[in-house]
Formats: sequence, structure tokens, C-alpha cells
Amino acid sequence: MSTGFRPTRDGIVAEFDPAEVSILRSLVEMVLGLVEPGETGDDPLERALGIGVAAEAPPDDPVLARLFPSAYQDEKEAAEFRRYTEASLREGKRADARTMLETAVPGKMALTREQAEAWVRALNDVRLTLGTRLEVTEEIHEEIAEMSEDDPRYPAFVTYDWLTYLQDTLVRALW
Repeated sequence: MSTGFRPTRDGIVAEFDPAEVSILRSLVEMVLGLVEPGETGDDPLERALGIGVAAEAPPDDPVLARLFPSAYQDEKEAAEFRRYTEASLREGKRADARTMLETAVPGKMALTREQAEAWVRALNDVRLTLGTRLEVTEEIHEEIAEMSEDDPRYPAFVTYDWLTYLQDTLVRALW
């Protein structure tokens, strides 16, 4: 099992077994499927600038609402903000996910600082997605400790906890 990330002269290093890489790739691909490009307007300039169609309301999907939270209480202002920012936010999330997919390999791997920062963001998106689907609360550690290994949710909760550990070791390795 992975011992997390650590800084070295070669960059930020971690070691993963094939099963761990498979899990990471599967989860990142799930996020990629969620953050596909949004709708763009008909205006060529708006398309070129990545300005999208203003959604009247935040996404219905709780995961998308968590990945793209409203910036304002006022629905009209929030929709306008989404119009100007959501396309670039989606592209950033896709770029981070692609970096993670390209660099996640079994065995020892070394990341540059830029790749490691993309991993932090991608891991955060994966954790937000999984945590929202699992309805994770701050009591997750107590829930896992009390949960039977036969509970069908157990593997997902343990995976969430592992992702949290990976993100923590990566943040510590970066700073």
C-alpha cells in the first residue's frame, strides 16, 4: 500500500501498486465525465473567451453543485458569475485530471511541482465527488471505526479516507 508522497531531489515521489493506480484512474475518470464542457453561447467571441450560457440555477446534481458552488446568494448574480467562470473552471478541472491520469503509474513515480499541484486539485475534486455521494460528515473516522467490514459502504469510505491521506501527504510534501 502507498506510503504517501514525500519530497526528494527528483521531485515529489510516491509509490503505488497496480490496484491503487487502477482505483485512482477510475475515480479521476468519473470526475472527468462530470466536468465535460458546459454549453457555450452562439456568439463566436463568447465561445473564444469561454463564456458559457448562464444557467438559471445552480446544478441539480449535488456533486456538480459542490464542484461548482454558487458565488452569490442572489440567483441572478450567481448565474452571471457562472456564465463567465464555469467554462474555465471546468477546463482547469479537466486539465488537472488529465495530468493525474498521465502521471499515475504503478511503482515509484516522481512528479514535478506543477504536476503535484495538479494532483492536489484533482484529488480534491475526487474527494469532493466521492464525499458528496457518500454524504461524508466530519465524523467519518468514527463512522469507519464503527462500520462492519461487511457493510457495502465500507470500501468506499475506506477509499475516501485513503484519498484524504494521499492529499494530506502531498500537500505536506509540497510545502
